[in-house]
Amino acid sequence: MLMVLSALVPAWANTAPAASPAQAASAQGYVATATCLGCHAEQAKQWQDSDHGWAMRDATAANVLGNFKNAQFDEAGVKARFFSKGKRFFVNTEGEEGKAADFEILYTFGHYPLQQYLVALPRGRLQALTIAWDSRSQEEGGQRWFSLYPGQRFAPNDPLHWTGRYQNWNGMCADCHSTRLMKNYNDREDSFASTWQEKNVGCQSCHGPGQAHVDWAKTAKSAEKAYASATETGLAVDYKALGSQGLVEQCAFCHSRRQTLGVGQMPGHPQLDQSLPATLRRDLYHADGQIDGEVYEYGSFTQSKMYAAGVGCTDCHNPHTSKVKVEGNGLCLQCHNSQPPVARFPSLQAKDYDSEAHHHHPAGTPGAQCVNCHMPTKTYMVVDPRRDHSLRIPRPDLASKDGSPDACTACHQQQTPQWAAKAIEGWYGQPQRPPHYGENFHAVRSGEGIAFSELNAVLADKGKPAIVRASAAEQMADLGARSVISLGWALQDSSALVRAYAVSGFASVPPAQRLQPLLPLLKDPTLAVRDEAVRALADVPAEQLPAESRESFKTLLADYEQRLRGNADLPGGRLNLAVLLSRQGRDGEALDEYRQALKLDPYFVPARVNLVTLLSASQQLDQAEQVLREGLALEKMPAADHGNLAYMLALLLVEQGKAEQALEWMQTAAVALPENTRIRYNQGLLLSRLNRRDEAINALRSGLEQAPNDPDLLYSLIYLHALAGERSEAFEYVQRMRKAAPDDPRLQGIEPYWQQQ
Repeated sequence: MLMVLSALVPAWANTAPAASPAQAASAQGYVATATCLGCHAEQAKQWQDSDHGWAMRDATAANVLGNFKNAQFDEAGVKARFFSKGKRFFVNTEGEEGKAADFEILYTFGHYPLQQYLVALPRGRLQALTIAWDSRSQEEGGQRWFSLYPGQRFAPNDPLHWTGRYQNWNGMCADCHSTRLMKNYNDREDSFASTWQEKNVGCQSCHGPGQAHVDWAKTAKSAEKAYASATETGLAVDYKALGSQGLVEQCAFCHSRRQTLGVGQMPGHPQLDQSLPATLRRDLYHADGQIDGEVYEYGSFTQSKMYAAGVGCTDCHNPHTSKVKVEGNGLCLQCHNSQPPVARFPSLQAKDYDSEAHHHHPAGTPGAQCVNCHMPTKTYMVVDPRRDHSLRIPRPDLASKDGSPDACTACHQQQTPQWAAKAIEGWYGQPQRPPHYGENFHAVRSGEGIAFSELNAVLADKGKPAIVRASAAEQMADLGARSVISLGWALQDSSALVRAYAVSGFASVPPAQRLQPLLPLLKDPTLAVRDEAVRALADVPAEQLPAESRESFKTLLADYEQRLRGNADLPGGRLNLAVLLSRQGRDGEALDEYRQALKLDPYFVPARVNLVTLLSASQQLDQAEQVLREGLALEKMPAADHGNLAYMLALLLVEQGKAEQALEWMQTAAVALPENTRIRYNQGLLLSRLNRRDEAINALRSGLEQAPNDPDLLYSLIYLHALAGERSEAFEYVQRMRKAAPDDPRLQGIEPYWQQQ
C-alpha cells in the first residue's frame, strides 16, 4: 500500500490518504510486502528481526523498546517526560515554539544499539527526537534514555533542535529507512507530501518492484522454478549479472555518504544514476582515508584491496539478517586460510593467518581478532561503534606523516605510534611499501606541500582506487586554471566518479574553453556526470552552443533545476539551486535561495559567503555587511567559520573606506585562522597604508611564523624596510626570498639595488 505524508489531520496516525495518480504511478510494479512471504518464508523469517526489518515501524507495544512509564529525562536544560495513554505513546518536551507540549510518537526508528522515535509536525514533516533509547542490556550500560548530543542544548530555532532541519525524517533519513521513498518536497512552501511503498527496508528495496515476479510465480510450473536467470522470473534486479562491484553499488545508495540526485532509489541501476558519493573530504575522512565523520561503509570499502579483487557485501554479510555470516576470525578465514586459495581469488597467498606468528597476540585476546587490527571502530550516536571497511594494513609508521590514527595505539593507548611501528618492524622486517596517498592529502591539508603536484600525482596514478583519485580531482578543481590540463584527462577516465568530480574544475574557465571538453559529457552514460556538466555549462550563452545541442541542453537544464528544487529541503540543496540560478544570471532568484538556505540553517557558512559575494558584486554593500554581522553574532559558530566571516567583513569594510573597523576584524580573523597567511599579508598592507609601520611589520612577521617561505610576506617586509632605509634588515629578507622563490619576477626588479651588498 502506498502511504503519503502531507497535511496533518487529527486522526493522521490512523489515516492513509488516497494516493494521487502521480503517486500511484510512482509505485507501479510494486506489490504488498506480505505477497513475498508465502514463497520466501525462510528469507522473511531472517529479515523480520534484522536492522532492515526494524528500520521503521509503527509505534506499537511490540515495537516500542523504550521506557514510556512516565520516565523523566533532564540534562543540560533538555527536559522530557515519556508516557503512554492506552496503546499510544507520547513525549512531553519543548516544541518548535519554545513551549513544552505533548507529542505523539508515531513511529520507531531502528532497534539496536539504540532506538529513535518520530513525531509529526505541520507541513508534512516527521521529526526524530534527539533523546533516544539505549536498547543495550544494563550490563552494557543500556536500558536508559540518553541525549544524542550529550551536555548540549539547542534552542528551537537551531537546526539541531529536534524540530529543526537536521532532525527531519523526510530529508535526512527516509530514503534509507523505507522502500521506494518519494520525498515530494515543495520548495516554495517548504512542505512535504512524502510517500513510501513499504514503511521499512523490505524485499523490494533490494530486489526492485515485485509484480512481474509474482505474475511469473503464479503461472510457472514447479519444474520451471529451477531457473537460470533473474530475467526469466521477472525479478527486477539480476545480481549475478551485476557482479560484485555492481552488487556493492546496490547497497551503496544507503550505505554511503552521498548527495542524492532527486530520482529516488532505483534498484538495479548504477549508483551514479541515483546519487553522487562523497569523496575523502577533510570533515569526513582522515588524510589516509580512515573514517572520521559518519560516512557509513561504501567510501571505505571502495578503497580496499578486497573491493578491487571482487569481494562484495554478501561475501561477508547475510543479506537477509544483515549480520556477518561467521562470527570471529572464521569470517576472514573463508578466504584467508592455510589451504589453497578459493577459486574466485587465485592471487591469495595460502597462509595461516589465525596464528600468533601472524598477529603476534595471544589467541583469544582482542589483539588476535582480525577486525580489531584491520577494521578498527569509531563510535557514532554515543553508543554505536562502527567498523572502518577499508580493511587496511595497520600503518603506525604513517602517523607522523599523515596525521591519521592507527589501530595499534587505539588499543595500546599508553604507547606511541613510533613504538608500534618499531614493534611491527621487529615482527616482519623493514616494510617495503610505496608512498601512501594519505601522505599526499596530508601535505595538501597542512600546506606543507605544493598542492597541485601532490594532487596530480594521486590523480595520475591509475592504480589507486577511484574514490581516492576522485578526491584528488575534487581538490584540484579548487586550484584554478593550472589544473585544467590534468582535469581534462580526468574527464575521459573510465571511472564515472572521477569524471564527475573533475568537471567542476572547468566551471570558471572561459565558455569557449569549456565547450569542447564538457559537451561530450552531456551524453555521458551516468546521470551524476551529466548533472555536473550541465551545472558547469549553465552560464554559457545559448548562441555559443552548437545549434544541434541547444534544445537538448535546455531540456537537461530544466530537468536538473527541477530535481534541485526537489532536494532544496536541506541547506546544501538550496545552495546548489542558488549556484545554478546565479550561473544563469538569475541573481534575484539566487539571492532568495541563499536567504532560504540561511533560514534553514543560519550556521551554514557556504550560503552566507555566497550571498555576501553576490550582494557585493551588485554593490549592495550595506546588505552584505548586515549578512556578515548577523553571522558573526551567532553563538556557537565554529572558530574557523567565525574567522572566515570576520575576514570577509574586514575586506568589505576596507572597500567601504572603514579602515579602522576593518583592522579590528582583520585581527580577529588572523587569530582564528593562523594558517591563513593571506590575512596577515592584507593586515600588513592596511596598517602600512595607515602609516602604522611597526604594527605592519609585526603582522607580516607573524605570518612568516606560520609560512616562513611565503614570497608575498617576504617581499612586503623587503619593501617596508627598504623604504625606511633599513638596508641590512631588508637584505635579510631578500636572501630568504632568493631561496624560497628564486624565479619570482619581483626579485629581478630589486636585484640591482643589492648588487653592492
